[in-house]
Amino acid sequence: MKKIALLVAVVLATVTTAPPAWAYPLPGRVTGDISVHDPSVVKRSDGSYLVAHTGPNVALKTSADRIAFRNAGSAFPGGASWTTPYTGGGTNLWAPDLSYRDGRYWLYYSASTFGSNRSAIFLATSTSGDSGTWTHRGLVVETRTSDDFNAIDPDLVVDDQGRWWLSFGSFWSGIKMVALNPSTGLRSDSVVRSIASRNGGAIEAPNIVRRGGYYYLFVSFDLCCRGASSTYRVMAGRSSSVTGPYVARNGTALNSGGGTEILAGQGSVHGPGHQDVLADVDGDLLVYHYYTDTGASRLGINLLAFDSAGWPFLR
Repeated sequence: MKKIALLVAVVLATVTTAPPAWAYPLPGRVTGDISVHDPSVVKRSDGSYLVAHTGPNVALKTSADRIAFRNAGSAFPGGASWTTPYTGGGTNLWAPDLSYRDGRYWLYYSASTFGSNRSAIFLATSTSGDSGTWTHRGLVVETRTSDDFNAIDPDLVVDDQGRWWLSFGSFWSGIKMVALNPSTGLRSDSVVRSIASRNGGAIEAPNIVRRGGYYYLFVSFDLCCRGASSTYRVMAGRSSSVTGPYVARNGTALNSGGGTEILAGQGSVHGPGHQDVLADVDGDLLVYHYYTDTGASRLGINLLAFDSAGWPFLR
C-alpha cells in the first residue's frame, strides 16, 4: 500500500506541476540571419522571398526556401537624406510595407523618433527589389506634433474594385486610412479615415487582406520594443468594406477598442506582433517579430487559416 500511495503522490505532483498547454503554435522553423523587427515579406517570381524590416536605411533579407534567411543589405545603401528631418539625423527607418504590383516592387516606410508623432511615410519603387535599386518616389503622408495621429506603420491594400488604400498609425487616436493614386502610389485626396482605435491606448501596425467576402484588419495591441518585457499581441477584425467598419468576432467595433486575439506571448515567445499576411503555395502565412528571453528580436512565421465562421487562427 505504501508503494501505491507513493506512486499516486508522484503522479499527482507531476500533474499539478506540469506546464499549461500553449494557447498558440510556436513560430515555425527559420534559420540564418533572423534578427528582424517589423517584417514585411513578398514572394518573388523565382520562388524566393524578400523581407524588408526596420533597420538602417530599410534593412533587407532574402530566403530561397522560407527557412534559411540571409542579409541582403539595405534599400538605400547611400542613405536617405529626405528622411532626416523626421529621424533627428538617424538612419533607422521603420516598419516597411513591401509588395509587388504592376511589374514593380513597392516599398512604403516610415521615418520618426521613438514616442514622437513628428513622422512621415515615404514611397520607393524598384524593378528587382535588390539593395541599391530603389528609387525615391516622394512623401505620402506626414504628421506633426499638433496632429492627433501618427504617420508610421504603413500598409498598402488594393480593394476588389482596384482602388489603392494606405492604412497606418500608432497610438494617439488610432489607425487611419488614406486613398492613393494607383499610377503614382501617392495620395489622391486629403481625406483621413479612422478604422481602429483604443481611445488613446496602444494599437498600431495595421495589415489588411481580402479573403472571401471580407477584408481582415490585423493590428498589434499593447507594447512593443521592450525586449522580453514586450506585451505585443496580434488582434483581428473584419468588414465587408475596405474602409470599415471593422468588427471583432464578438461584434465589438475596432473603432471602439474591439479586436479578436489570434496570437500573444507565451513561454519564451514574448510580444509577438507587427504582422504581415502573405499568400503562399501552402496557404496564408502570418509573418511577425517576437522577442526571446534575452530580449533579441526574431522572425516568426506561422501558417494562417480561417475557421468555418471565417475567423483567422494560426496553425
